[in-house]
Amino acid sequence: MKHLPNLLTLANLFCGCIAISFILGAQNFTTSYNITDYIEVPGIEQPYWGSLFIFLAAIFDMLDGFAARALRVFSPIGKDLDSLADVVSFGVAPSMIMMKILWSTYMLRPEAMDVSVWALSPAFLIACFAALRLARFNVHTTQSSSGFSGLPVPAVGILIATFPLILWQNPGGIASYFYNLWTLYLVIAVLCWLMVSKFQFFKFLPSSFSIANLWPQLLILLTGAALFPFLKSASIALALVLYIVLSFFYKPKQVQ
Repeated sequence: MKHLPNLLTLANLFCGCIAISFILGAQNFTTSYNITDYIEVPGIEQPYWGSLFIFLAAIFDMLDGFAARALRVFSPIGKDLDSLADVVSFGVAPSMIMMKILWSTYMLRPEAMDVSVWALSPAFLIACFAALRLARFNVHTTQSSSGFSGLPVPAVGILIATFPLILWQNPGGIASYFYNLWTLYLVIAVLCWLMVSKFQFFKFLPSSFSIANLWPQLLILLTGAALFPFLKSASIALALVLYIVLSFFYKPKQVQ
């Protein structure tokens, strides 16, 4: 049983690798009735499956922490292994999603065939800043039971994982906003900045359960649940944005 937390962490990493394989397998073009007539379509279905595996990785990431605390099994190897798995599942895999969305956006432009890899490279900053955020977390000698310094990497990964779902479901026609290059670059810049910032973000599971400590979490859950019938997967993204906004107002007593 002492190896259970590490096995769950490896399951997180495994799901992250599967997610990357689905995302990179997405195609941006398909053909219609013959090989000379091409219809330009964004590759949506496979990134959709990649998103689901990122969500599954997040579940394993949560379970390995529960298992470690329940079994009272803590080790430097487990801590580093958890960060290595997180950088793949919530750093590299989301970077691939952003790269594919950027690529699909450029494919809708007249200069599609002239697009450079450098135009897509900002997507990989998500993985770079996630690695920096996790490295900073690992070297801190004191850890808070109530909050984080900088936006947690899993939150970034889950937020970006909702993008293919939003593009696939297109609730309220909002998918069109995802095909604006400057919007995509801005999202990348803001998320990277938040990850390495000194802003305090509260933990979703507080150290003590009371209304005073739980009201932000309850507000997020109720908002997401209330909007889900109308916005579908976009309600998850909105709930995560609400988490970021609330963290600027609700400050935990201790920050790691």
